[in-house]
Amino acid sequence: MRMDFLTLFPEMFEGVFSASILKQAQERNAVSYHTLNFREFSANKHQKVDDYPYGGGAGMVLTPQPIFDAVDAVKIENPGTSPRIILLCPQGAPYHQAKAEELAGEEHLIFICGHYEGYDERIREHLVTDEISVGDFVLTGGELPAMIIADSVTRLLSGVLGNDQSALTDSFSDGLLEHPHYTRPAEFRGMKVPDILLSGHHENIREWRREQSLQRTKRRRPELLNCDGKPQKK
Repeated sequence: MRMDFLTLFPEMFEGVFSASILKQAQERNAVSYHTLNFREFSANKHQKVDDYPYGGGAGMVLTPQPIFDAVDAVKIENPGTSPRIILLCPQGAPYHQAKAEELAGEEHLIFICGHYEGYDERIREHLVTDEISVGDFVLTGGELPAMIIADSVTRLLSGVLGNDQSALTDSFSDGLLEHPHYTRPAEFRGMKVPDILLSGHHENIREWRREQSLQRTKRRRPELLNCDGKPQKK
């Protein structure tokens, strides 16, 4: 997979992409990350990428020309692909694990990371394929949400995690929160690991974990369950 990030602050991505799972994913050739400063595509002699909104109002709005031209440049550089073009925006559809799994099946993703008051509406209407929000709050720009999505998608790619089964049991992967985990020692400060996990009976352990996932979801995120107590379909 290839991921391109159109941003005014490409330096924000350097630490994230050079550590941990994202670094390993690149070393294993599962994904490649590319940042592009769309200010370089501004036709304005001062390289401005924003302007005052028509009709008045506070703040500045990103103009369409630099972003359209930057996306065109990425497409020209990568012929033969049909990239998903993702706009990071508080008005977008809420991000969730099912969307991460959907995006993980793509060959090429382009993220548009905005700043200032917002985007010229023509960017939304005629350029992007997806508008995504990572929560009902407002950030300074789209860089942090883009990193969140990149991380959640990358870990789903084949060969990225040490065990491809790991992602299948994560919270939300089956509509439930993940079951509790324990490791050594079996007793710590009087707190004991549940006996079932020490039994060696794999089927009973599987059933216990499933029941724990259901109970944990019911307590913490009941909206994820149907009225019959079963996880909602993705």
